[in-house]
Amino acid sequence: MSDEFRSNLLGPEPTKLPAETEVYQHLALGAHPQDLVAKYPASSLLWALAAEQAWTEGRTVESYAFARVGYHRGLDALRRNGWRGAGPIPWEHEPNQGFLRALYALGRASAAIGEPDEPERISTFLNDSDPTAKAAIEAL
Repeated sequence: MSDEFRSNLLGPEPTKLPAETEVYQHLALGAHPQDLVAKYPASSLLWALAAEQAWTEGRTVESYAFARVGYHRGLDALRRNGWRGAGPIPWEHEPNQGFLRALYALGRASAAIGEPDEPERISTFLNDSDPTAKAAIEAL
């Protein structure tokens, strides 16, 4: 039996996004995520952080919008890095955390604005991506 066949039986390999080194550096220096998104609009992490801040400040609709953008930017990045719509997106790989945080924020905000099916779909997607992600995000 070939190795390729064995790996297919185990399911898709985990997808690991590339590091956003410049984004991390700017954040470490105290830059505000919303000030950085114009320069790094593909960063799910920046959109997720903007969504989290808006949520904390009670700006639910803005949180939803920021999370939605982060989610879609993350899907684009995942696909560019070999993801085919299924398979693990491990939380412990730091560059994946922006997408997973945007996904979590989208589920939370979609529930808050009363979307009927989105919160459950997002919860399933987050759990399928990495069952430890929700608890890790809530612990931040």
